Amino acid sequence: MATWQLVLLIILVFMAGAAITLYILGKKAQKKKAEQDEQIAAAAQTISMLVIDKKKMKLKDAGLPPAVLAQAPRVLRGSKMPIVKAKVGPKIMTFICEGDIFDKIPTKKEVKAVVSGLYITSVKGLRGSTEPVVEKKKFMDKFKKGKAEK
Repeated sequence: MATWQLVLLIILVFMAGAAITLYILGKKAQKKKAEQDEQIAAAAQTISMLVIDKKKMKLKDAGLPPAVLAQAPRVLRGSKMPIVKAKVGPKIMTFICEGDIFDKIPTKKEVKAVVSGLYITSVKGLRGSTEPVVEKKKFMDKFKKGKAEK
């Protein structure tokens, strides 16, 4: 019986150590995120753009400048990011967008966007408001709706 208590004690100590480590790493990540948000806010400017297309695609396939790809961590190069292609003045540019704003951006419309470098942080409608995109109903939603009505 003493061996089970010893095993449980070792597991408990390991779990406590892991929790403390995660807490410390989380605090450091929060501080880093706050600093990055301050830098983004300092470099932000409002521009009007005509949104041509928006997709979630890999950074290496998005057509971003090579300097941006060189600065991106290796993990992000392979993961899909929200990418927006827009016409700003006479130029067609590729922007990276925040995930929660990506759904609010209308395509084929002119919008005012707050941009920091190649990063879109917020969007406002230039003529009227930005209409939220209507989500398609999924196959399983039909069955869930049917059960709720009964």
